[in-house]
Amino acid sequence: MSHDLILFDGVSKFYGEVLGVNKVDLQIPPGITSLVGPNGSGKTTLMNLMAGLIHPGRGSVFVRGISPFAPEKLMRILGYATQYDAAPRGLTGFDFVRAGLLLHGFAAAEAARRAEAAIATVALTHAAPRKIAAYSKGMRQRIRLAQAIAHDPAVLVLDEPLNGLDPLVRAETIALFRDYAARGHHVILSSHVLQEVDVFSDQVILIANGRIVAEGAIRSVREEIHEHPSQFLLQCRQPARLAALLFEQADILEARIDPAGSGLRVLTRQRAAFADAIQRIALSGVVIDGVLPMDENVDALYEYLIGGGQ
Repeated sequence: MSHDLILFDGVSKFYGEVLGVNKVDLQIPPGITSLVGPNGSGKTTLMNLMAGLIHPGRGSVFVRGISPFAPEKLMRILGYATQYDAAPRGLTGFDFVRAGLLLHGFAAAEAARRAEAAIATVALTHAAPRKIAAYSKGMRQRIRLAQAIAHDPAVLVLDEPLNGLDPLVRAETIALFRDYAARGHHVILSSHVLQEVDVFSDQVILIANGRIVAEGAIRSVREEIHEHPSQFLLQCRQPARLAALLFEQADILEARIDPAGSGLRVLTRQRAAFADAIQRIALSGVVIDGVLPMDENVDALYEYLIGGGQ
């Protein structure tokens, strides 16, 4: 068994008759992995399974060689920050982070040192003596992140960690994730900020209705989904004429004039044949100003694979 992967083998989890996840097989390498899916898709269930907060009804989970059925071992290597605002507001930020370290078995002096370092990492030193009740939503997000990283775990599991952060703090937090991943650690996070996923993630896992729809780097995921058509925007001055020629010369599923007036949107499963047809049509004298793939970003992938729901 690999000790540097997170493994899901045939994992299913139901809550009574309600599906959490079904028949999940995953091998997640170190780096930043984003779980993308609408509410209720199964993202949080996957994270809770990794953290050992729930156990699969079928299949097995191993986190860097450790089973979630060994919670003490797992918690030594894993830090988890949920999206739920559950930090006790009567504690100061410092006391909250230190309390987590004391639960991990650190001596009082070492717990205090680590708490100060983790709080500084998330740029909250100025607020550490204040009660969490006085924190903004973004600050509460960051103090939960500080507690998750304070014991320097090899695996970070973070549910919606960018929610509520202003742009500057968001950029700093993403930089922290990158630094963590560069050390060979796992950073597993969920996010609805789809346009950012392909910027800071090493890979993405798309999940819908409790099933893994696709996984991998954004572009490699798109190449794996052969049954889904590719969409292109053809920038041109005569979209109706171009559409007629494409239907004659290429195997396309759909051609429609772009509502923004940019040209023609085309769907095809035959990318190579489509490219050849475009070249022939351009050589015949039809002006085509540009050919833009519309499925090279997460939003377009998401629309194809799970219907665009968020």
